[in-house]
Amino acid sequence: MRSLNLDQLRTLIEVIDLGSFSAAARRLNLTQPAVSLQVRELELRFGVKLVERLGRTTHATVPGRELIEHGRRIFRECDTAMSGMRRYRDGWIGRVHVGTTNTAMLYELPPVLRRLRQEHPGIDLLVTNMPTCETVELLIQNRIDIGLVTLPVDDTQLRVTPLCRETLVAILPASTPDIPDVVTPEYAARHPMVLEHTRGAVYALAMQWLSRQQPLSFAPMHLGTVEAMKKVVGLGMGMSIVPDVSVAEGSPDIVVRPLDPPIPCTLALAEHRCKANEPALEIVRNALLGLKTAQDVAEAPCPSPGTVMFRPRPAPVAPAPVRYDWTPPRLTA
Repeated sequence: MRSLNLDQLRTLIEVIDLGSFSAAARRLNLTQPAVSLQVRELELRFGVKLVERLGRTTHATVPGRELIEHGRRIFRECDTAMSGMRRYRDGWIGRVHVGTTNTAMLYELPPVLRRLRQEHPGIDLLVTNMPTCETVELLIQNRIDIGLVTLPVDDTQLRVTPLCRETLVAILPASTPDIPDVVTPEYAARHPMVLEHTRGAVYALAMQWLSRQQPLSFAPMHLGTVEAMKKVVGLGMGMSIVPDVSVAEGSPDIVVRPLDPPIPCTLALAEHRCKANEPALEIVRNALLGLKTAQDVAEAPCPSPGTVMFRPRPAPVAPAPVRYDWTPPRLTA
């Protein structure tokens, strides 16, 4: 059977949408006999009647309605294909999905994202805020392309590059009496705590630091963002442990103190070792590597005994493919 004529199919849709052959002819800039011929040729092709007249209005028959439904889907796919090709013509480079910690999203990433948008508008950049443990899982499943994580991360399938060496600090309400110069686990354990959600890397580091003081005097309050934690601390509802970068600007409502012993909190770039190096991914990777500080962070710090490491949970289903216009390589464990 010869291929379906899309011009004839579009003519049929216009006839039914407008209710007459003459109106369709005007819309398509054709003569009425030409429109009638195209519809008749479609009917001869399929061997069924596609249109019928009820008074002065033209309607679709049952097979005509079904053909029109198929036609609308076909034209939607045609529009999508045209749009995709226009993106290539106009400089589309590719799509990159970045998983990032909340702190990095708020304090480190904004200038990088702004520069990428200005210098590489042809990259579709999707950024998702997620805990480090989830980023590790999705990288291994090839469901995201690159991630900003909080060390330590322990998985041989990933390539991890330390970027910014940070540290955790305590923040307390400014109204707190007799605030010490440094905050120890013993001191923190006696106060209400406002901490990150339990899947977060900062939460794991804080609880490791407090491990010898369990159980705490008060059940911790858990919030999803650093800014929410700072707000609640400023209201006098407890103290918190946050990355130092999040309190660089200071606030009259909170007091910042170092921790003793200190808790390192290093931001790192993570990606699968077998990930294909597409042009868009390389551009985004290089932009994120620009976060690397002048400090010597060429190697990740060795975790102390008992440090909580982030390992992915076994995926219950097969990894979902990343939607690209190319076929991603099959990743093996």
